Amino acid sequence: MADLSATLETHPVRLEPLAEHHLEPLRAACAQDPVIWDIYPVNMMNDGFDEAMAMFHSMDSWVQFAVMDMRTDGLVGMTNYINPDPFGCVEIGGTYIVPSVRGSEFNRTMKKLLIDHAFASGYRRIQFNVDTRNKRSMAAVLKLGAMHEGTLRKNRVTWTGYVRDTAQFGLLKDEWAG
Repeated sequence: MADLSATLETHPVRLEPLAEHHLEPLRAACAQDPVIWDIYPVNMMNDGFDEAMAMFHSMDSWVQFAVMDMRTDGLVGMTNYINPDPFGCVEIGGTYIVPSVRGSEFNRTMKKLLIDHAFASGYRRIQFNVDTRNKRSMAAVLKLGAMHEGTLRKNRVTWTGYVRDTAQFGLLKDEWAG
């Protein structure tokens, strides 16, 4: 996992290993879109932020990043490598970016950095798990070239109590066009 934790950048995105000094700017970034948290597994609003961050920090199988916009040097979100395994598989997820950089090349650039780095670090498969209500994220993952491999029905209960279905996508190293 240590090989995955690095500062990654290509204009306009810089991914920095998440540190204590990122937490308050991340809290402010999360507050920019209170409606979106209804389709996330955890609540990153108000008191939920501290609880979610404590949970994330307790998971030693996550490599966490602060997402920085190099144009403003401001923090605009977070993303993670989740459960990298010794067999060459890793998930990219737990991603949130502020509305001002969604729907642009920013998200693709961010994902490209993560994918390129994972494959360069020896991983051969990347997985994405997306709540089926999150149509925008599912479309973005498909645009990356990932394949929809199936849907886990009613497999996770979110912080709101909603029992969600999770679409699973996979991207293999030899399928990645960059």
